[in-house]
Amino acid sequence: MEYSEKTEVVLLACGSFNPITNMHLRLFELAKDYMNGTGKYRVIKGIISPVGDAYKKKGLISAHHRVIMAELATKNSEWVEVDSWESLQKEHHQEKLEAGSCDRQQDSPMPGRPGQKRKWAEQRQDFSQNKLLEPKPKDVPKVKLLCGADLLESFAVPNLWKSEDITQIVGDYGLVCITRAGNDAQKFIYESDALWKHRNNIHLVNEWITNDISSTKIRRALRRGQSIRYLVPDLVQEYIEKHDLYSYESEEKNVGVILAPLQRNTADANS
Repeated sequence: MEYSEKTEVVLLACGSFNPITNMHLRLFELAKDYMNGTGKYRVIKGIISPVGDAYKKKGLISAHHRVIMAELATKNSEWVEVDSWESLQKEHHQEKLEAGSCDRQQDSPMPGRPGQKRKWAEQRQDFSQNKLLEPKPKDVPKVKLLCGADLLESFAVPNLWKSEDITQIVGDYGLVCITRAGNDAQKFIYESDALWKHRNNIHLVNEWITNDISSTKIRRALRRGQSIRYLVPDLVQEYIEKHDLYSYESEEKNVGVILAPLQRNTADANS
């Protein structure tokens, strides 16, 4: 297939990034290699969109710190950038960002990151769990949600997602899901009518070089005074140590608080 005929793709990863790890960055590389390797797509950008404080997840530290760490982690990347829009919202909007960044014609400097640029267009695609805008024209790059198998499986958690939102996210945009040993993603798709209907829009990527790093394990090591070197980018490690970010006290934040989407969707279901 000619270079110009390939569909341009933007990979979007939403999540806590509490903190961002080398594994988060590795997901982008795995997904890019897979999508480019199909011969049908050309990945042009990766976007990291940390959730805001309103998500209310246990142990979630300030979005301010999480965004800075993500920016430090991607400082030397030529194609992965950080979007802070979702993190600045006072209310929780799951999977939401200004995906107009797909437009490479409008460049503006990114404050605090000399020599690098953000490419934001005026239009906005809303990846909110509550509302998704209509898909963009064909000449605009396709935005696909990059995730691990755990997010795919979270679609089955009662009231965490609305069925119509799952259908719209997977049907209109699509997923690039990184799977690992112990995750039977194919079986999960088979058992879900909503996912099965749009199975051709779900790209499962095998992680052959396994990596068991997680933010949870990073925080546990930090609470216990253990080294996290080579598990997170060096600049992220330095930032965490400088600001003494993770402790037994920070891990107790939001304990007993129901996640924002569960609160909202449960209330909607009972209204």
